[in-house]
Amino acid sequence: MAYPVDQHVGKRIRHRRWLVGMTQQQLANQVGIKFQQIQKYETGANRVSASRLWDIAKSLQVDISFFFEGIEGDEVQVEPGVAPSDVLSDKEALELLRSYYAIPENQRRRLFDLARVLSDVS
Repeated sequence: MAYPVDQHVGKRIRHRRWLVGMTQQQLANQVGIKFQQIQKYETGANRVSASRLWDIAKSLQVDISFFFEGIEGDEVQVEPGVAPSDVLSDKEALELLRSYYAIPENQRRRLFDLARVLSDVS
């Protein structure tokens, strides 16, 4: 049985892995496990031990606290009007994020301002 915290941590691993453009196999190689284990972590089917999460955080270049952001108590909290964290498990959304950060900063800022204006209109 998968627990909400394990699922949340798994989603955060997948999210960060996608943002840095790393495959499950590449992450598994860096951590010293098989990619199937990464799959199980990402779905929440298997719990990630503290030492393994430490290694994953190091490989993905984030603080270990990154994997727990958005958790309150036993449940994942979603603020009204804010997209749920699941949206970042969507391949298209992650590709959009990667593309966004590949844009030079001055143009990215203009794109961000345009998106804000468009979202205020709808």
